[in-house]
Amino acid sequence: MTERIVVVGAALLDGADRGGEDGRGARRLLAARRSAPPELAGRWELPGGKVEPGEAPDAALVRELREELGVAAETLARVPGEWPLRDPYVLYVFTARLLPGSAPPKPLQDHDALRWLTPEELWDVDWLEQDVPAVRAVLARLADPGPDAEPDAGPDTDRDPAARPSAGA
Repeated sequence: MTERIVVVGAALLDGADRGGEDGRGARRLLAARRSAPPELAGRWELPGGKVEPGEAPDAALVRELREELGVAAETLARVPGEWPLRDPYVLYVFTARLLPGSAPPKPLQDHDALRWLTPEELWDVDWLEQDVPAVRAVLARLADPGPDAEPDAGPDTDRDPAARPSAGA
């Protein structure tokens, strides 16, 4: 049996300081457009990378954000769930926020563009397929202003590619 390799992704939230400790009620999510490898170039993802041996996943994410985006950030909470990537990789996602005084994010490694997306704009970019379920999980946090809010009506099937019925259905 092959040992799983954890990849961490950041649901880097703008305005998370106005929400709860887990990032609920934040205003925007940062998406990063891949520049490499060629088969992924031009597609969008949650920034992050591999957890090194002996490294805690949340510490790995802070390191990856510093290396890839040049920012000082902190993790807030792990988004429940894990998402399979190509074998043996599995994706864990954490909500995170920039620390006060951090430089603005810039695409330094593996990316050529960044976009802050509101909940209404999340499906305006071409997400990597393996990130779509994680983005849908994060969307619930972006759209949830708190415990007193009305329940979400569900995904926007006009915009969320994963919520559309398949052509064969």
